[in-house]
Amino acid sequence: MFRNFFRHRIVKLVIEFFGIAAGAVIAAFAIEEFLVPCTILDGGVVGIGIMVSSLTRWPLSLLTVALNLPFLLIGMRKMGKMFIAKAAFAMAVFAGFLQVFAPLQNATEDYLLAVCFGGSLLGVGVGLVIRCGGCLDGTETIAIMLNRRFKLPVGRVVLAFNIVIFVVAGFLFGFDRAMYSLLTYFITSKVLDMIENGVDQAKAAMIITEDAAEIAEQIFRKLGRTVTLMEGEGLVSGKKTVLYCVLTRFEIHELREIIDSVDSSAFIAISDVSEIIGTHIKKPGVLEAELSTEA
Repeated sequence: MFRNFFRHRIVKLVIEFFGIAAGAVIAAFAIEEFLVPCTILDGGVVGIGIMVSSLTRWPLSLLTVALNLPFLLIGMRKMGKMFIAKAAFAMAVFAGFLQVFAPLQNATEDYLLAVCFGGSLLGVGVGLVIRCGGCLDGTETIAIMLNRRFKLPVGRVVLAFNIVIFVVAGFLFGFDRAMYSLLTYFITSKVLDMIENGVDQAKAAMIITEDAAEIAEQIFRKLGRTVTLMEGEGLVSGKKTVLYCVLTRFEIHELREIIDSVDSSAFIAISDVSEIIGTHIKKPGVLEAELSTEA
């Protein structure tokens, strides 16, 4: 049984890393063949890299690695080894294929086509990377950390950071480029919505399991989220414990990893949350008290 579980984990990881690589390649193609030729910026660290590359002629691939490295180092302790490994792999593949696509003939120099097709392809690429548990931009790592510590919405943090970048781009390259970049960002976000089901929307997870205490403790320790424990009874399976937890879309993949490692037979239902009122993150002592009470 352990051997089958280990084999399943290896196959799953291979598929995830393949998906991350595919998404990174698609994103690199969109950047180099559609956006860069028209001086249209992506958001985040890549947008800063495009600005610096346009002004200095330094390779965008090297700038992407150099600018993302500090964010990876900052997030190393907080985000978990697997998340950082996948993020580093995604950024390495992305940077490598930026270099591969740079000398190729540009797909188009028409701004409208560049915005529509570049933004759509970028959304597909970034969506694949995130869906497989990776990350292409260091600003997302910082946004997730701020969300966990101060409960600031991930999407709003990223949007605020990108607006600053687009305003700076407006002064450097003209405000028409800034407006094209902002339009590209919204197209990318909408396509990413289709791939990952929401950019800034919170998610609610309902977990039916026989290992409620262990899963609840792992969720708190790894994600910083507490859960509500409820008693339930299945028509066939009998009494079960139901866990309810609210988290961000970036944490869905890690939630799956936690549940697979504890109870692979657990039933999980994930839904969108339109609004959150009140707090759903507690101190460790509160969770330990709840778990000891349940036990």
